[in-house]
Amino acid sequence: MDAMMRNKTTHILAYSASSVVAIAALTACSSTPQSQQPGQLSAATGASLQRCAEITKGFQFNQTQIDSAQPVAAGAASMAGKPLPAYCEVKGKMHARKGTDGRDYAIGFEMRLPQAWNGRFYYQGNGGLDGSVQPPLGALGGGPLTGALMQGFAVISSDAGHTGAQTPYFGLEPQARLDYGYQAVGKLTPMAKALIASAYGKQPDRSYIGGCSNGGRHAMVAAARYSDQYDGYLIGAPGYRLPNSALAQIWGAQQWAKLATAGATIKHPMVPNATLADLGSALTAQERQSVANAILDKCDALDGARDGLVQATQQCQSVFNLQRDVATCSAERTGSCLSAAQKATLAQVMQGGKTQDGNANLYSSFAYDPGIAGSNWATWKFVNALALDPLALGSVFSVPPGRVDPLTDNIDARLALMQAKDATYAESGMQLMTPPWGSSGETRSLRARGAKMLMYHGVSDAIFSAEDTRRLVDSLNASYDGKAADHVRYFPVPGMNHCSGGPAADQFDALTPLVQWVEQGIAPQAITAAVRGAGNAGGVNTELPASWSANRTRPLCAYPSVAVFQGTGSQEDAANFRCQPAAK
Repeated sequence: MDAMMRNKTTHILAYSASSVVAIAALTACSSTPQSQQPGQLSAATGASLQRCAEITKGFQFNQTQIDSAQPVAAGAASMAGKPLPAYCEVKGKMHARKGTDGRDYAIGFEMRLPQAWNGRFYYQGNGGLDGSVQPPLGALGGGPLTGALMQGFAVISSDAGHTGAQTPYFGLEPQARLDYGYQAVGKLTPMAKALIASAYGKQPDRSYIGGCSNGGRHAMVAAARYSDQYDGYLIGAPGYRLPNSALAQIWGAQQWAKLATAGATIKHPMVPNATLADLGSALTAQERQSVANAILDKCDALDGARDGLVQATQQCQSVFNLQRDVATCSAERTGSCLSAAQKATLAQVMQGGKTQDGNANLYSSFAYDPGIAGSNWATWKFVNALALDPLALGSVFSVPPGRVDPLTDNIDARLALMQAKDATYAESGMQLMTPPWGSSGETRSLRARGAKMLMYHGVSDAIFSAEDTRRLVDSLNASYDGKAADHVRYFPVPGMNHCSGGPAADQFDALTPLVQWVEQGIAPQAITAAVRGAGNAGGVNTELPASWSANRTRPLCAYPSVAVFQGTGSQEDAANFRCQPAAK
């Protein structure tokens, strides 16, 4: 499990009935002509760092303390084996206070200000329940290919208002909940811009915010709540409806438990003094690979190439049938078939779960994709559903907070607690975690001034559904008479699990295309992605099929177009694929 994975203490997403209402409100809330053209922003201009160590004494901002500011020489630090340029490292905190629980709270942060600055600011949204200040590199969704600091951005990272020692118990403290949900971004943003002005003699010309998982949620919430503060929003696997996704996770755990080997247990680093039920025995790695093979048999060639990737995701959902296309075991489970009960459970989990009466969805459905064979898919469905999601549900997303036993919790009652508030917690878990789409039509102000949203999502993300992101994009597109692509674009990543991994080309730079779109008006239609084969600085992806080239590339296509092989040349080269309209 890599560092990002360990930090993703809980990433949860959902497409609930309330979300549908919010999107409908977004559609109807404005009388702005739908055909109005979006604005165009000018390009940023750079500057040189004027001061560093002096910042500790000279910089003042409301409720802000600068603890240190020191220069770091070029090459003294690195990212994925590549030396970083010279920068000023600034550490501090905002809004230090004594919490209602008697603990000390503050919004800790670190900024890295490059000596040669490109005039841009990047807010790095971190994953999971936050709680630690990750190195402000501005890296996500492609590791070493996307590094805002390396590209000359001034970058900030924060702990979102609590430390790891307070995780997940910060959810019991009302203000700490709010800071984690959205207020830390709101407080840090103007401070960071003022600090940049102090260091360079001018404010940033262009500001960007990005992240994957909860970091993607931070960016999406910022697009709704702080639409005037950022020009580009880089949104990866957005956990923008975390409470509902966590609820769907424990609902799924309860279904898997019925099929799991009785008494079988596993250990997990998040619960060192206890054991967890071995839910993975309900659908083994070999059985998941059999499902992946069946999906490939039906869908791999839909994009013109049998290459182990399903590019035509939506067409595949119509072509593939779990009941028909996966062999049913007639007796013992062999790994090459699924029992009738396994098929029924997998189908239910892939639909996202329902309330007890069956009338309401807990979450969005998931797409069938070969990435179901990925180890990260299993980790989220079978392990984190027991180890991580219950912590967030009970301590952060419920009012009042309380312990959650994932295998016995009443799902309908928990749904009500996620929507509740009281005299102590003025906002429900749903309110503090999700973007308030529809309240005043935030994307319209983004669009009007030329700001852009670029989203990407692994099709086989097991915790946050790429289908949920796709449906959001469809809803926004409907509200703009089919023209939302002028400010919102979505790039699905076939085969990819949560933020990375799986049988996928999962390394790419999405920041550069976003900057070109914002500042030059060049809308991205395709982003080149590469696999992480042998010798790759981003670390080898051990789940790549042996038949793939270690240097395979593919275009990630702006939805709804798909990558189609043109019939000539190597199938390992993105140059031989084109983004084309999806087949119906």
